[in-house]
Amino acid sequence: MKMMMERWKGRVALVTGASVGIGAAVARVLVQHGMKVVGCARNVDKIEKLAAECQSAGYTGTLIPYKCDLCNEDEILSMFSAIKTLHQGVDVCINNAGLAHNEPLLSGSTEGWRNMIEVNVLALAICTREAYQSMKERNVDDGHIININSMGGHRMVPGADEHFYCATKYAVTAMTEGLRQELREAKTHIRATSISPGIVETEFAFRHHNSDPERAAGVYESIKCLKAEDIASAVTYVLSAPAHVQIGDVQMRPVEQVS
Repeated sequence: MKMMMERWKGRVALVTGASVGIGAAVARVLVQHGMKVVGCARNVDKIEKLAAECQSAGYTGTLIPYKCDLCNEDEILSMFSAIKTLHQGVDVCINNAGLAHNEPLLSGSTEGWRNMIEVNVLALAICTREAYQSMKERNVDDGHIININSMGGHRMVPGADEHFYCATKYAVTAMTEGLRQELREAKTHIRATSISPGIVETEFAFRHHNSDPERAAGVYESIKCLKAEDIASAVTYVLSAPAHVQIGDVQMRPVEQVS
């Protein structure tokens, strides 16, 4: 796999939601493989710390922290403009940022629903569009757009607090396939992949169940969960595939996970 990752050395990847969890693990492994990684989040303190750790470890790539609120399209566009100015453009786009609120369909707040749509769906679509345009204008024909999806994008979880979140992830599943089809119509070899993890031990559950930390902890204590590094490994696996291989969807979950 290391040999297959060689072609990405020195090239530019954007990782959204790179401050913690899956995003941080993906950013780290891509830097380890020699990529220039722009890691964005609303708060970049943790990304700055991770960048220093990567440098101290002697990784051949670099991590560039970028402060960006993905709910604000102007900030996303400014970020892509800055990447163009400083690093020519984006070759790999990892749409990792995502969130869930405990907002059931029968009683949830419109504000909570809107926030999930803005981050999980709209920001992903905007970043995808801008990444593709960046590749197209530089005649990059081997780029890759990877959406960090969820098993919730393939089956509905039997819990009211997850239903709207699952709906946004079903949208990611549909958009990834739609993107693949549009890329084929455009006669390009740019690839699109969805990676759909089951339960991953990150800060996600604690943010989702922020008013009930015991419930959040219970999510991770019930079974041996996936680690953020497992999803980062899936990202390098996808990026390492030969140029003629299209990996459309990677579904992965803990062995002990029932649904």
